[in-house]
Amino acid sequence: MKTLNMPLLALAIALPAGAAPLADWPRPKSVIGKDARLEARVAAIVANMTLAQKIGQMTQPEIKAATPQDVTRYYLGSVLNGGGSWPNGNKHARAADWLALAEQYHAASMATDMAVKVPVIWGIDAVHGNNNVAGATIFPHNIGLGAAHDPRLAGEVAAATARAVRATGIAWVFGPTIAVVRDDRWGRTYESFSEDPLLVKSYAGPYVTGLQGRFKDDANVIASIKHFMGDGGTDQGKDRGVTKAGAAEMMNIHGQGYYAGLAAGAQTVMVSFNSWNDVVAGVDHGKLHGSRAAVTDILKGKLGFDGFVVSDWNGIAEVPGCRNDSCPQAVNAGIDMFMVPDDWKAFIANTTRQVESGEIPMARIDDAVTRILRVKLRAGLFGKAPSQNVYAGKDEALRARELARRAVRQSLVLLKNEGPGLPLKRGSRILVVGKSADSLSNQTGGWSLTWQGTANTNADFPHADSILAGIKAAAGEGKVDYSLDARGVNLADYDAVVAVIGETPYAEGDGDIGPSGTLRHSSRYPEDLALLETVAGKGKPVVTVFVAGRPLWVNDLLNLSDTFIAAWLPGSEGKGVSDLLVAGSKRHDFSGTLSFSWPKSVCQTSLNAGGADYAPLFKLGYGLRAGTRSALGRLDARYPAGGCGSSNSFPVFGQADRASFPLAIRSGAQVKPLGADLNATIALPGVSVQTSQINTQQDAKQVSWTGPASLEARAGKAMVLAPAAAKDSALRFDTIVTSAPAGKVTLAMACAATSACGTPLDATALFRRLAGKGKQVVKIPLACFTARGADLARVEAPFVVASDAAFTAAFTNIDIVGGGALEADAVPCGELQ
Repeated sequence: MKTLNMPLLALAIALPAGAAPLADWPRPKSVIGKDARLEARVAAIVANMTLAQKIGQMTQPEIKAATPQDVTRYYLGSVLNGGGSWPNGNKHARAADWLALAEQYHAASMATDMAVKVPVIWGIDAVHGNNNVAGATIFPHNIGLGAAHDPRLAGEVAAATARAVRATGIAWVFGPTIAVVRDDRWGRTYESFSEDPLLVKSYAGPYVTGLQGRFKDDANVIASIKHFMGDGGTDQGKDRGVTKAGAAEMMNIHGQGYYAGLAAGAQTVMVSFNSWNDVVAGVDHGKLHGSRAAVTDILKGKLGFDGFVVSDWNGIAEVPGCRNDSCPQAVNAGIDMFMVPDDWKAFIANTTRQVESGEIPMARIDDAVTRILRVKLRAGLFGKAPSQNVYAGKDEALRARELARRAVRQSLVLLKNEGPGLPLKRGSRILVVGKSADSLSNQTGGWSLTWQGTANTNADFPHADSILAGIKAAAGEGKVDYSLDARGVNLADYDAVVAVIGETPYAEGDGDIGPSGTLRHSSRYPEDLALLETVAGKGKPVVTVFVAGRPLWVNDLLNLSDTFIAAWLPGSEGKGVSDLLVAGSKRHDFSGTLSFSWPKSVCQTSLNAGGADYAPLFKLGYGLRAGTRSALGRLDARYPAGGCGSSNSFPVFGQADRASFPLAIRSGAQVKPLGADLNATIALPGVSVQTSQINTQQDAKQVSWTGPASLEARAGKAMVLAPAAAKDSALRFDTIVTSAPAGKVTLAMACAATSACGTPLDATALFRRLAGKGKQVVKIPLACFTARGADLARVEAPFVVASDAAFTAAFTNIDIVGGGALEADAVPCGELQ
């Protein structure tokens, strides 16, 4: 095997002593080799298939868009269910309900007029247990498993997941994700085992083996390693963004998991949404869904992969010139099966015409179908219905609670240990506080029953324990009290405070921290900082359990905590957390260590062991034992205003930063902060506010005026714009105007609470123009404000909207963006007279 003579720091990768970086793609030897008889059978089937049958095999619609009858008519090779899609739309469907639908699809594939009936295969995102199914055990997300540093454990989790998937009649799992994350702003960071490519490699093989085995057991399912490739390396951590990396970085960092996964026999590979720009060679491969160099030349050629390649959800539409229903470039690039959830009929028709015209060679179609049939035969799908499985329809096969509880224990990382000795003595009086203590939704995170993991309640998890429930069971019901925010609680009544805080659920896209944000947790969740300020320094030790999908800057929270535990996204088994917090019949100790470096500053967004200027707060591999005391001292809790990746954007209020300029409503002399409660309606005379959606769930505030009042985003000090943000800048915000103004609406920038910082702009005509038009992005040049006397050096409230009569509008993503005044859609100052 060739090696490359280059500095390891250039690759930001820590290799074992004596190892050298790869200079060419290796060729893993799969444990599942070619079988001459099987290959002959595949060839015979393909030779007798019509073009319609072949393209049908290459097509994968969503279950809400394709009936069993469609499988028969169109010879569909596969179906899938997206996150939040269930049989008959029933969120609480049991294993037998899933199995019944799987049986219908299978029977339909056996009712075609094909010479040899080819069974349909159902694919599912079972990424931390069979997480779409109510009642199934949900394991820690991959980031937690990585912190356990136990590949064997990962294999056990995968095997239990496979059994749970087989219980529903499904035989294909879209997992594991083997991304190597380089920027923790990526919203899918928790789907990665580690920033360390070799740790990811050590997990990929056992996980694939746990899912697939050698297809000798009823529990085995087909695995899909994903996403090929470089999805964890996109610029600024942007989902579906551009990975700027030379071939050496791709093969030495992002490729490592594929070598082990393919060697373990992974039979499918899912292509990534991202683009690949080889900045070293000067070759822009573009979107990987359209890259023959990546899919055919590297994956199928150099790596020798002989299974089939599947696209991601409407991923072909990301290729320039393509649509959801048409992409000959993706077919010719080497993708074999196409995830076209809704537009699958048009995809079949378009692809048929493209083959008939010669735009897609018939040889490419035959290769794709050969690979699909090869995998189906290897997996033992021919001649066996979903119900012909020992686990089929059995709810008990969905659960592996003790294994998950052990996985939680092994995943927890003790970062600070300067409080009471853990575990707390049984009989201690414990006050539990925080929004995540009794929230199974926060505990399980994204990809849990729903795609984003939102819109769930504890009742949706019938076989699960919250962290609060675990603490109560361990300490004794009468020894534990719970308060969301600790207001009005007499701390003197307790021996210790356990604060369970952190992120709320998100998945791809919605979880990204954009360039206008930082890694500062309290900017997005100010309620957590307020909570710790309420309970800290009151004479009682504070044990903080931090539930989050990535390492984040929490210096302010660490300073207010005597003990601090990174719990990641532990899943359904909260007792795995309480096992380490409260003494029980069996003593457990902390064993988890960081699989991701922990930031010291808010802009250490690309922080990876082996990289240049590597200076984390906690290094890769850090983790304390209960008997090891730390001495962190008081950490620097200062942070710069503005984002990390783009100096021309200054955040005011949005998902990237809800704390620097918190929202409040004002009516006369009365002021009321909107706070962090997403479910509360806040009201004053003339105005009320409730949480709404403009871009993503609960990202906006809808303000309903009935009389004179205002909405303002205000800090306790003047804003300081970076030079790039101040040049030709504009106040930008997203809005949906539901009800046009009945009176006058103004926009202003304010200095001190009683100073308007100039004359407000009359925005009545603007908002009347936007009424009823859905989401609008508004850009108002700052020059409009300064022309009316606003002094930007004194502005404390950069966004104040007031109405004197009925008016309803929602607002989010408020920021100041450099260059915005020069953009074509900027509002002319003349419209604001």
